[in-house]
Amino acid sequence: MSDETEVKPAPVAPDAAVADPAPQPPGDAASALPADEIARLTDEIVSAIKTVYDPEIPADIYELGLIYKVDIENDRGVAVDMTLTTPNCPSAAELPHMVQNAVASVPGVRDVKVTLVWDPPWDPSRMSDEARLVLNMW
Repeated sequence: MSDETEVKPAPVAPDAAVADPAPQPPGDAASALPADEIARLTDEIVSAIKTVYDPEIPADIYELGLIYKVDIENDRGVAVDMTLTTPNCPSAAELPHMVQNAVASVPGVRDVKVTLVWDPPWDPSRMSDEARLVLNMW
């Protein structure tokens, strides 16, 4: 892989993407994560996030479309942008902490920052077919 090659991981969810690793200064290419490690981390982070359920909804938050972005940095830090189904969600205080703990449990992740975002607002169109099936929302 040349120094100019960018590694772009697969998207995490519909309408959400794993952002490119942080750009490295020239001559520091050795610290960039290899593509296979980014793929492993991406798969394991998604699997970890899928263990988090809204206590009031029988579908995981990934399939509900609440995860907007996962950014894996070259230093293995992970930043997650997520939302809730509504700003008045009774689980608003606990769900971001549950996501942080789940992602932090992935081997190789250094630290995790979860940011709650409201733009764009969540709506049912963000749900996967799996979530629609579980919630009988066809």
